[in-house]
Amino acid sequence: MKIAQLCAVDFTLYHFLLPLMRAMRDAGHEVVGIASDGPFVEKIRAEGFRVEPVYIERSFNLLRHSGSARRLKTLFRQERFDIVHVHTPVAALIGRWAAWRARVPKIVYTAHGFYFHERMAWPKRTAFVALEWLGGRLTDVLFTQAEEDAATARRLRLARGPIAAIGNGVDPARFHPAADAEERRALRTALGADGEEPVILMVGRLVAEKGYVELIEAMRDVEATLWVVGERLASDHAGPVEHAIEMAERDPVLRRRVRFLGYRNDVPALMRAADIYTLPSHREGMPRSVIEAMMTGLPVVGTAIRGTREEVLEGETGTLVPVGDAKALAAALRRLAADPALRVAWGAAGRARALALYREDLVIARQLEALGLAPAANGA
Repeated sequence: MKIAQLCAVDFTLYHFLLPLMRAMRDAGHEVVGIASDGPFVEKIRAEGFRVEPVYIERSFNLLRHSGSARRLKTLFRQERFDIVHVHTPVAALIGRWAAWRARVPKIVYTAHGFYFHERMAWPKRTAFVALEWLGGRLTDVLFTQAEEDAATARRLRLARGPIAAIGNGVDPARFHPAADAEERRALRTALGADGEEPVILMVGRLVAEKGYVELIEAMRDVEATLWVVGERLASDHAGPVEHAIEMAERDPVLRRRVRFLGYRNDVPALMRAADIYTLPSHREGMPRSVIEAMMTGLPVVGTAIRGTREEVLEGETGTLVPVGDAKALAAALRRLAADPALRVAWGAAGRARALALYREDLVIARQLEALGLAPAANGA
């Protein structure tokens, strides 16, 4: 079959969808990536995939997407795709409309976490649910990552066809506990970790909804080093965190404890060099970084939100705190920072859980089977 993988930005296509694209190609299908142009497009092309750049603004003002929708409709008609598989909220909405207008035979939507959530004001939540319901009238197959989202989608009838939770997955060959003590020691030294002082790691875009403001405030009361990995994307509309970064740079205690590392391509090594992983997000779908940390054998301190509360078992693989609660976050981090044995126990349990539920090959296989794309047995 000929399959389009569509998302808003090339960052998502490269970092999150490339394994699925490879698997579809290995199963004998032609796969074309579609996203806004950017620095990752050439990296995807270097893997032998065709990428068709179509600018998609990350805004829910539908009037601003008419040009993108027309271009997508034209592209879909020209390419005659058998399946258009859409990702990310805005691209998914306009992509499904364009695919429907172009009479694509099958429209598939993976919701990597619905934009609406339980803490959203009800008028806004109602509006986003309505948009998802309208998009669902054009959706032949809906995948969610979290079981909680699948249950919500069934209750609200957010697709006209099957709805299935596929999970989220990472490659255990890339994310695994440290086997080389020297590699771990050298990286910690290079990044300013003081001896055996615990290192806390956070990976995520530099936006307020990731919980950076509370995390930086919490670090005033945690004797540990915090590594922050991530940057703000040019297309981000979420709240900024510049004031929190400035606070960390002005405060002598925070300046000693917090390191902003920017974008890194060595996240697996950073996880092997760290002792604790935290993700105090306000909302998520089913965060992959938490699974990466669990697969690496790190205990996790997260927030009690959908997705994360499905991944982390309270008191077994990590602990969850209320959203926006810097004091509770600090207390949870202090507990782990002071207890190496607890870190080891929770980390080992987290790795066992990740291996059982969140291997990348399992998640991809579920999708290929559900879409009828799996290769024939014995290569026949």
